[in-house]
Amino acid sequence: MFSVSQDFAPPFKLISPFFILGSLFYLLSVIFIFFFSADNLSMLDTKVLSFVHLFLLGFVMMIIFGAMAQLVPVVLEVGHFGVELFYAIWPLLGIGTIMMAFGFMSYPTLLPFGGTVVLIAMMIFVMEIFLTIKKVKKFNLVISSMLIANIFLFFGIIFGLAMALGYAGMISVDIDALLRGHVFLVVTGYIVVTVMGLSVVLLPMFGLSHGFSKKPLEIAITLVSISVLSVVLSSLNGSALFAYGGYMLAAAGLLIYFYFIYTIHKTRARKEIDIYARSLMFAYFSLVVSLSFALVYLAIGYEPLLLASAWMMFFGFFAFIITGHIYKIIPFLVWFERFSPLVGKQKVPMLADMLPARSSSAQLLFCALGVVVVAAAILLQDGLVLKAGASFLLMGALALLRSVFYMINYKENKI
Repeated sequence: MFSVSQDFAPPFKLISPFFILGSLFYLLSVIFIFFFSADNLSMLDTKVLSFVHLFLLGFVMMIIFGAMAQLVPVVLEVGHFGVELFYAIWPLLGIGTIMMAFGFMSYPTLLPFGGTVVLIAMMIFVMEIFLTIKKVKKFNLVISSMLIANIFLFFGIIFGLAMALGYAGMISVDIDALLRGHVFLVVTGYIVVTVMGLSVVLLPMFGLSHGFSKKPLEIAITLVSISVLSVVLSSLNGSALFAYGGYMLAAAGLLIYFYFIYTIHKTRARKEIDIYARSLMFAYFSLVVSLSFALVYLAIGYEPLLLASAWMMFFGFFAFIITGHIYKIIPFLVWFERFSPLVGKQKVPMLADMLPARSSSAQLLFCALGVVVVAAAILLQDGLVLKAGASFLLMGALALLRSVFYMINYKENKI
């Protein structure tokens, strides 16, 4: 396992807005699903684009940025270059996300302005992370993956802003060509590589795993990184060979990553199947299903398969990886700040005491059902089934929001 240090961790008041806003954006994204028509969904539909940006920027990026504010100094064992900058990131990212969502839906002129606000938020984040990494004297797999991921994010932001300007009619660009590169840079290059890199720290730490090889993860990150470069080149020169080569490399990298996760699972000392473990099981199940749908789509070209693949990746894999870690990270941060100074002086809660059992279990159950039902609705193009799936997700999103507030506001008098 990698060693971690709590000496450089920022105050929890810096991080909590990211988790609260992220949970609210998750709820908004779920509500958005009720306004879709299942029989005419398209990857380039303005509602779909609005929904995707609301979910990825408002929920996925918001939570990741908040988690990275805590994890980067802990893992790297150096202090942030400018930790106060994170106080500016969450309001800028939140405002920019809302502007972009409205821009795609009804007001295209908002897109470049919303995109610029998001660009500023992300550039602050990327530059702060780069300058923090610069303080590290010795690189390892985790640090290298962070560096690679943030380089991809930087270029993904540039692609996205160019597309926003083109969508608003301010410049002339080939939006369809840039879209492929933008998606791969941000989703695969940043989110997936970040998840991969942090897996080697978080999963062994929470599962008490020892004695596994990191070589499969190194291979997986390398293949996924090459796949991103290949797809970006294809978006610039129009080469189908680069595009399909990139898709296959990404699939191979993710399958090797899945094998790496299996080895961690097999070597874990903590055998308890708690809410964290169950969330990760569903997340990796969703990853395999997503890859399967994508490969079948490449073979037969049925667009609902591509949509279902993206759905399982976003709401199945990303969402459950994030929510599973929320149930570990928030209680630990709250306990460390409020209760660790009281150890030996008075009774303090266990971390398990700070987890709302009923609402967390409800979130897992309803969200898992919702993800599966919505995937079926997309494949069947059935509006009624889509609404049923969205109803399950709504119950799960409300349970998640309740859980986040419960954990953040946990007080001594609840012991």
